[in-house]
Amino acid sequence: MEGANLTFISAGWATAFSASFLASLVECVEALTVVLAVGSVRGWGSALAGAGTALGVLAAIVLALGPALARIPLQLIQLGAGTLLLLFGMRWLRKAILRSAGLIPLHDEDAAFAKNREAMRQADGAGGFDRLAFVASFNITMLEGTEVVFIVIAIGAGGVGLWMPASVGAVTALLLVAGLGAVVHRPLARVPENTLKFAVGVLLSAFGSFWVGEGMGLGWPGGDWAIPGLIVAWLAVALVAVPLARAQSGIGRGGSV
Repeated sequence: MEGANLTFISAGWATAFSASFLASLVECVEALTVVLAVGSVRGWGSALAGAGTALGVLAAIVLALGPALARIPLQLIQLGAGTLLLLFGMRWLRKAILRSAGLIPLHDEDAAFAKNREAMRQADGAGGFDRLAFVASFNITMLEGTEVVFIVIAIGAGGVGLWMPASVGAVTALLLVAGLGAVVHRPLARVPENTLKFAVGVLLSAFGSFWVGEGMGLGWPGGDWAIPGLIVAWLAVALVAVPLARAQSGIGRGGSV
């Protein structure tokens, strides 16, 4: 019995880490694209200062909200966190399905980098402390980082012992993307963003479905072991949705989008 509990703890740790890591990886790549564009044109000092300030604010938010959640009944947290994750997951999964079906274009980090760089180049000239560079980097880091914070909080609050893997996953993604960005000074265009969003959408939707059920007092068959089953179910639905969306749009049958 103790071995089974340890096995589940390990599986839950790995799943929470993976969901948080992949979700954070996508958001960090998108933020990096803008920060690199700003820094390469306006100067690295102000751009990095803006991004660093935003990361500090986000860290303070996480530290402030974490202890506060401990005072809320677990069932209420599971319902709220599950709903949040389900909304995030379904939104990401919908976009990934539409992109896979060819209904909306794939996200191009190189094109985004060039667009942001040109916008910075056409702005007022930089000298010394560049407020425009600081604000641009701060805003994009806060925008993408806030989404990461919500996901980490939702994953961490959904079950006992999940705060650590959720936080470690997000920090690992941040360090990985920041390290690669410092080395290559280019957007990470080779990262298969749509594939990542597809996987993240499935994971977050599965976690969200499970915790919404827990929060509503529903008994899942197999208890926590229902999560892998939900992952498979959401994946199957998403894979079926791709050809259905493509067929309804007329793609592949002489139609046009």
